[in-house]
Amino acid sequence: MHKNFILDTNVLLHDAQAMYGFDDNTVVVPIYCIEELDQFKKDLSELGRNARQVARQLDQLRDAGSLVEGVALPNGGQLRVAFTDTSLPARYANQHSMDNSILAVALDEQTKDPETPVVFVTMDTNLRIRAEAVGVKSVDYDRESFSIEELYRGWFETSVSEETINQLYEAGSLDVGLLREQLTEEERLSENQYILLRGHNRNNHTALCRCELGKERVVHLPRMREGVWGIRARNKEQHFALDALLNDNIRLVTLVGKAGTGKTLLAIAAGLARTTDAEAYARMLVSRPIFPLGRDLGYLPGTVEEKLNPWMQPIYDNLELLLNLSRDGRSGGRSYHELVDMGIIEIEPLTYIRGRSIPNQYLIVDEAQNLTPHEVKTIITRAGDGTKIILTGDPYQIDNPYVDSVNNGLTYVVDRFRSSELTAHVTLTKGERSDLAELAANLL
Repeated sequence: MHKNFILDTNVLLHDAQAMYGFDDNTVVVPIYCIEELDQFKKDLSELGRNARQVARQLDQLRDAGSLVEGVALPNGGQLRVAFTDTSLPARYANQHSMDNSILAVALDEQTKDPETPVVFVTMDTNLRIRAEAVGVKSVDYDRESFSIEELYRGWFETSVSEETINQLYEAGSLDVGLLREQLTEEERLSENQYILLRGHNRNNHTALCRCELGKERVVHLPRMREGVWGIRARNKEQHFALDALLNDNIRLVTLVGKAGTGKTLLAIAAGLARTTDAEAYARMLVSRPIFPLGRDLGYLPGTVEEKLNPWMQPIYDNLELLLNLSRDGRSGGRSYHELVDMGIIEIEPLTYIRGRSIPNQYLIVDEAQNLTPHEVKTIITRAGDGTKIILTGDPYQIDNPYVDSVNNGLTYVVDRFRSSELTAHVTLTKGERSDLAELAANLL
């Protein structure tokens, strides 16, 4: 059935292409959204970029006809810009004047054409509740249509015959078809997916492996007895993560997990190993988006490096742990500064990454859940020949007010790159920081 979708401003600020995402239905943009977008057009942030892009797209559509009467969209739908003289009931009109005006447009569309369903699309939870209160159906904007609980984990555990595990140990690999015969319908194999194989009769007879669907095989992951820069995998998930981080054929790795699961530490340890020991990369570039937790302290004095120090301190903490520095070591002058001075490590804000080409580097982006899909696209498209990119983060700890656990850049990449031979993903669930940190992550 044909529907009229009324878009809120925050939908257009989040996705400048939102007006093209409703198939052959009618998309209505309230004129009040244009007024709100005008307030963002000079911003140098992602919001400002989207506001300017929406304005340009609407201006281009004017060439096809009247925006008030409606113009055809490439997907077969129609777009209109609407305003109304209708007001909400008096008890709703005392606050949120701009939100009320946008909501009034939806109510007016519903009154003028009761035969056509009206759907108000907004990412504002409270506004959705208010829309339902005045009799307008309201939904969240979720173009990808998946929940965080459905996010691809990157690995699974299954039971197979003892002979299958023995064959994997002896040959080092298995034919994918042999493994598929023993899987259930729910267990679907993906490229570079990790599996814990457990014997039917012996619960302690296990093997770790990775799918290489392009080569129609499953390869065995040997034990890492020596560790990586003194770090050893404490559980199967960390073992999977280290395999992906150390494999130069895998060019994009995403690590998702709660606090204390070792995402950042493993990424930095693997980066140091591949950069300094193996010399597979020219240097390691580490960055993270700048979003404060709680109230911001305001502007920080000093150079770019000095301004970045508070934000990059978690990276420095992990580096010092890997360098095994004691207080005596610090007093002797040994610290992560040595690696920076030698050019092995570079710390850079994401603010200045646009326009760069980054060849032959090991790029780690920490706290990637605070990035938008467009920002993540900008980062990944900076990768030059030989560069490996690591994205780490926790979708449940988001400080960016304009993304959530589903529409942030990290989960966006996990969902989109699932079937690529160049990428691997691992979800880490077991905390290894400390017993207290693990308890807090589970209970609070």
